Amino acid sequence: MEGPIETRSSPITLKRKLPQWAQILVAMMLGAGAGYVIFTIYPNNEAVEIAEHISLISDIFLRLIKMLIGPLVFSTLVVGIAHMGNAKSIGRVFFKVFGWFIIASVISLLLGTLIANLLQPGQNLGLPLPPAETEATLKISSFTLSDFVGHLVPRSFAEALANNEILQIVVFSMFFGVALAALGDAGKTLSKVIEELVHVMLKITAYVMMLAPAAVFSAMTATIATNGLEILAKFSIFMIGFYVALLILLGVLVLAGFIFLGRRIFRLLALIREPFLLAFATASSEAAYPKILDALDRFGVKRKVSSFVLPMGYSFNLDGSMMYCTFAILFIAQAYGIELSIATQLTMMTILMLTSKGMAGVPRASLVVIAATLGHFNIPEAGLLLILGIDAFLDMGRSATNAAGNSIAAAVVAKWEGELLSEADAIANARQLDAELALALDPAHKD
Repeated sequence: MEGPIETRSSPITLKRKLPQWAQILVAMMLGAGAGYVIFTIYPNNEAVEIAEHISLISDIFLRLIKMLIGPLVFSTLVVGIAHMGNAKSIGRVFFKVFGWFIIASVISLLLGTLIANLLQPGQNLGLPLPPAETEATLKISSFTLSDFVGHLVPRSFAEALANNEILQIVVFSMFFGVALAALGDAGKTLSKVIEELVHVMLKITAYVMMLAPAAVFSAMTATIATNGLEILAKFSIFMIGFYVALLILLGVLVLAGFIFLGRRIFRLLALIREPFLLAFATASSEAAYPKILDALDRFGVKRKVSSFVLPMGYSFNLDGSMMYCTFAILFIAQAYGIELSIATQLTMMTILMLTSKGMAGVPRASLVVIAATLGHFNIPEAGLLLILGIDAFLDMGRSATNAAGNSIAAAVVAKWEGELLSEADAIANARQLDAELALALDPAHKD
C-alpha cells in the first residue's frame, strides 16, 4: 500500500511548488532590490567587493553549464544526425536551417540599422566623449575572415571540448554523426551508447538547473550592486531604443513562427519563458541551452531535429547580438558626429554578417566584433568606452533574444521536415517527461 501512495503523492507535491520560471522571475526582482541596497549603502569599492563574493553562486552555475555544453552538444547532435539516416536528409535539413539563419540575420541587421537611424540615440548625448585616440584594448584580430575559417575546423576534439568551442564541436559532431549513420547496423551499438550518454547528460542537467533561481538572484544582485541604476538614466534613449528594437525583432520572429506553426507558436512561447528569463538574468544564452532542448521536447520537436538545429544556431543564429552590433556602431558614430552614407551602412552590415558568425563562446564577443568593425570605417574605437558601463544590461536582452530566435528556428524546421508531433502527442510526451523528471528528482521513488 505504501508504494502506490508515495507514487501518487509526489506529482501533487511538485504541482504545489512555484514553477521554476516564476522562481526565476522572483529571484530577478529580489536580486535587483538587494543589489540597489548594496549600491546605495556601501561605497563603490566595497560594493564591488561584495558583488564579487555574491557573484560566486552565478559563476559556479555558469561553470556547471559550461561543463555540460560540450558533451551535451556532441551527444545530442551525433544522435540526431545518426537518426536522420542518410547524407541526403542531413543536407536537406542543413540548407533549410542555414536559409532560415541567413534571413533572420539580415532582418536583425536591417532592423538595428533602421531603428538606430530613426531614433538617433547618439545625438546630443550630453556626456563627455572619450578622446578619439584612446584605445579600448580589445583583441580584434581573431575576427578576420581567414582566422575565422581557420578557427572553424578543430585541431583536436579534446581541445575543442576543453575550450567549449561550440562551432568546432559542431563540425566534429557532424562528421562523427554522418560516419556513424553510414555504418548502418555496424554502428548501432555505438549509437546506443551515445544515446545513453544523452540521457546521463540530461539527468545531470536536471540537477544543475535546480540552482538556477539562486544563480539568477546572485547575477542580478552583483550587476546592480556594481553599476547601480543611475547609469540607466544617462543612457536611457540608447537603452530604450535598443530594447524597442529587440521587441520588434521578437515580434517579427514570432510572426514568422505563426506563419509556419499557426497558433501553436504561443504554446512554444509559454514553454520557453523559463529559458528566456534564465538567459536574460544571467546574460548567457548558453545557460538556457539545456532548458530550450527540454522545452522543444515538450513542444513536440523530435530530438533529431532540435539536437541538430540548436548547436548550429548557437554558432550562426545570434539575432540579438547582431542587432546590437549595428545599433552600437551607429550610436558611437552619431556620438562623434560621423555621418555614414547608406552605401557605407550596407557595407557595414555585410561585414557584420561575416564577422559575427561563430562568435558564441567568445567573452564579450559583441564588443570584440564591434571593435573590429569600427576600424573599417574610421570610427573611434574609444567609443566602446561609452557603452562598457551598460553592456551587462544590454547583454541580458540580446542573450534572451538569441535563445528565443533559436527556439523558433528549431520548431519551424521541424515543421518543414514533418518531425513535429501533433498537439495531442506533444502533450502526452510532456506528461511523460514530467513523470520521468519526478522519478529522477524524488528519492522516494528510488529502489
